[in-house]
Amino acid sequence: MKEFTISIFSENKTGLLTRIVSVFTRRHINVESLTVSKSSLKGIHRFTIVIKQEEESVRKLVAQLEKQVDVIKAFYYHPHEVVHQEIALYKVPTQAFSNDDRVEELIRAHHARILSIEPEYIVVEKTGHAEETEALLKEFESIGIYEFVRSGRVAIVKPMEQLNAYLKSLEHVY
Repeated sequence: MKEFTISIFSENKTGLLTRIVSVFTRRHINVESLTVSKSSLKGIHRFTIVIKQEEESVRKLVAQLEKQVDVIKAFYYHPHEVVHQEIALYKVPTQAFSNDDRVEELIRAHHARILSIEPEYIVVEKTGHAEETEALLKEFESIGIYEFVRSGRVAIVKPMEQLNAYLKSLEHVY
């Protein structure tokens, strides 16, 4: 199985997330990551979904997604076709910093930054790929960690956004 990033462009309608997720569920496809936000086009939202699947299955999935009402267009991409990041937040005990210079060295070595310093804990932010945020988590686990959370993937495709080309092609039809 290979990793694919799926971009779905849609109107922002209530219940659409449920319908999109149900397409994955019916096909027994596990979602590794899911992020939804507005896109660069006014009134259009973008779903970024990461899955591990065979390409033929992904091709059929994207065709099924496009049949959903309110979905404008869906695309899938191989890993080399996207630039992506995730963000992770770590809540680490404050005493870990006062007892060990190693924590500050870890933050620098992992290109992370401190967001908040509280009496009981410090919140650290790390952006990068899942493997990078996971590596820092493992380091913090050895020192002590209260909480960890990682976002889903946000991705920009390397080819020019296909949605714009698709919408322009519709202008010629109408």
